[in-house]
Amino acid sequence: MHSKIKQLAEKYFQYAVETRRYLHQHPELSYSEFETTKFIKSELEKLNIPFESPLETGCVGILEGGKKSDRVIALRADIDALPITEEGKAKQAFISKNDGVAHCCGHDAHTSNLLTAAKILKELQADIEGKVLFVFQPGEEKLPGGGRLLSETGFLQDQGVQAIYGLHTSPMHKPGTIATKAGPLMAAPDEFEVEIIGKGGHAARAHEAIDPVVLSAQYINAVQTVASRSVDPTEPVVVTIGRIEGGTAHNIIPEKVKLWGTARTLTPETAELVQNRLEALLKGITESAGGSYTFKLNKGYPAVINTEKEAKTVLNSMTKLFGEESAIELKRPIMAGEDFAFYQKHFPGAFFFVGSGSEDSDSRYPWHHPKYNVDDRFFEVATPLMSSLVFDHK
Repeated sequence: MHSKIKQLAEKYFQYAVETRRYLHQHPELSYSEFETTKFIKSELEKLNIPFESPLETGCVGILEGGKKSDRVIALRADIDALPITEEGKAKQAFISKNDGVAHCCGHDAHTSNLLTAAKILKELQADIEGKVLFVFQPGEEKLPGGGRLLSETGFLQDQGVQAIYGLHTSPMHKPGTIATKAGPLMAAPDEFEVEIIGKGGHAARAHEAIDPVVLSAQYINAVQTVASRSVDPTEPVVVTIGRIEGGTAHNIIPEKVKLWGTARTLTPETAELVQNRLEALLKGITESAGGSYTFKLNKGYPAVINTEKEAKTVLNSMTKLFGEESAIELKRPIMAGEDFAFYQKHFPGAFFFVGSGSEDSDSRYPWHHPKYNVDDRFFEVATPLMSSLVFDHK
């Protein structure tokens, strides 16, 4: 079966590349993927694969195997793009046509890959036990997360899903490899918003004001101690302030400064500890100067925690397809977030990374960089591996 799948993946390689480039030229933001959804549905219709639309955008293709069984395996791809202006000479032939919107995280490749896997599995339909669901999910990049919204509809539960698999491009790994691990794989990325309220005034008479700019600087520095001084050093934590807004002129002390940040953790207990410390530091710094504050936490996605059996299935499938050196078992999680975690609240599942970074294709820029790109050789691994999981899952 693996040999057949590899042959079919080679047959449809060019389709995968061309489909990804078409999607790359026509990106759409989270929950507005209307044209992308139309395209996906049209491709499924060509394959005579029926689909359902549990949400306003995205869809779930349903392929009934030729062998009767209650076995149901779900394969997931996210379809949304980012609010970013794209750059990069390597992509000029298929650069985004939608101003300020771009696939700079690889979701175009994920979508194309799942459509290509659907073509392969359609040809192998007679050999499939039970049912395969092709989950084309909207809104991975924006809270509350399309994975959460789809899970809350109960559609996948009603279909009887027994396991779910998802993947992501990885500029950190070279083409021809994959990486994953059992247990915690990715972090829970909570977001927080801070408003530091002082007392405005003239820059020349700063002693009459309560300067929120200075208090913001103190808070930003203090936040760096949360991971180093408040959390067990063996527990991974990342706290980052990513945006600051305040002031109107060089000689005016403003009334307020706003800050936005993210706190990334692997357990609910650590997340709560970090949240409490972030607010306690804010309270102490502002009140000691006679100022005040507001603090708002937006709970993000849960941590991605792979079930052991499904993680091993991914690694074993890759080994069977491309040899032991191609399958990398990670030692530590990474601190990026993924709403695939919502599916794992309901079903056993594994998420994994497929190497897509090389100098040749100028594709070693990190996720969300304006020059982010995907080496076409990503599909040489991603397509046969995703297809093989349908047969290898036991």
